[in-house]
Parts: sequence; C-alpha cells; structure tokens
Amino acid sequence: MKKLSTSELLEVWERGLSHPPSDWALMVLCTSCPEASWESHARMSIGRRDARLLKLREQTFGPTLQGLCDCPRCGERMEMTLDVADIFLDGQAEAEEAQLLALHGFDVRYRLPNSLDLAAVAEIGDKAAARKTLFQRCLVEVRSRDEDVHPDALPVSVMDAVEERIALADAQADIQLNLTCPGCNHTWQTTFDIVTFFRQELNTWAHRLLHDVHTLAASYGWSEDAILALSSTRRQAYLEMVTG
Repeated sequence: MKKLSTSELLEVWERGLSHPPSDWALMVLCTSCPEASWESHARMSIGRRDARLLKLREQTFGPTLQGLCDCPRCGERMEMTLDVADIFLDGQAEAEEAQLLALHGFDVRYRLPNSLDLAAVAEIGDKAAARKTLFQRCLVEVRSRDEDVHPDALPVSVMDAVEERIALADAQADIQLNLTCPGCNHTWQTTFDIVTFFRQELNTWAHRLLHDVHTLAASYGWSEDAILALSSTRRQAYLEMVTG
C-alpha cells in the first residue's frame, strides 16, 4: 500500500464528491493499491478495509486523530484526540472465508460483511429491514437435519449468535470510543467511522490546498501542476512571502 501523492489525493477528493462513502473508500484503496482490483477490495471484510484506510490515513496526515463532538446530555462541544495505534486492531479478520456455527440443531455457514453488502443496504431506510438484509446476505448456507432452511426460519437466538461471532471476528469494523464530557461529566460511547473521518479530513485539506494554489497562481502566474509539484515546505514559504 503506497502513500498517496498530493495530486492523487486531490483526484480522489474530486472524484469522490459524487460517490457514496463505501464507493469512496474503495476508490481510495484502489488508488493506493493499484495492483489489486476493485472487486478484491470490495470483497474484503469491512474490518480489513477499515484497517487499511486507517493505515493510509496515518501515512497521509500522521498518527494523531483530532475531531470535535457534542455531549449528548449538555450539548457542550469537546475536542477528541487519539492515536491510530489506539484503535488499530492488528490481525483482525484474517480468516474471511466462510465460517460454520452449529447451534440448536442448525448448521449455519456465514461470511463477514463487505463493501458490496453495505452498498446493497445503504438505501434501505428502515434500520430493522437493513439489518435483516445485511444478515441474510452474509449467510452462505443454512441447514437443519441435512435439509436446506430458509433464513427466515432461523430462531432469534441463532441469529444473535451468528451476529456476535461476526462482530468478534471483525472487531475493526465497529470501533467504539468511551468519552466523558468535561462540563457535566456525562460518559457515553460513540462509534468511530474511519471512512467518514478520513473523508472529512481530506475535504478540509483539499479546500485549504486549493485556496493556497489560487493565491500562488494569482501572485506568480504559475500553473496548478507547477504549484502542486512544490514541496509543502517551499509552498508554505512562498505563501508567507505573498501574504506577508
């Protein structure tokens, strides 16, 4: 997985503006790992996808993650700072082939969810229906007493057990942060989504960079390619001379 250049980051940002988050994530990975196909990236588990995005984000912007969130009790806005190492679960979801769970007379063969599954349920407005569709897409085979069984016939206890096994096998796909409000001491959990976080960071970075390109182009008459070819240090030095 290679580090993306400034031009590649800008291209991914621009192309991704008209794509949903799951497609954007695959676009980034395909740009960073051109030797692998879109299909192979799309079929890797969500946890493995997110782990690679997390490492790519570290290569791009460094190991520290900074963001803002609002306390759900008092509404106070607070800063959130953590390191990539704090949420990177090395070695998760190595076995992405179908797994087998035998429980209560049912033999359930299942796999881990992937980006194709998320895309398939993205437009389902009802959370319960989306969860059911996602679950059933991950079922490879369901049998009882050597006969095929329709997924709707699975007891809730078996469904819950399969979902629990999936969550344990692909823990990187569901990172929960424990937060405490400095104002009211309220403690809660929030989900960290690397796709949303990385995409928002890239959007902020792109707008700032394009503003710098505009400033230098207007001052020196240089082309965008010439400005982007400068190192960030030299680009900043020229900006300081222009802006005083």
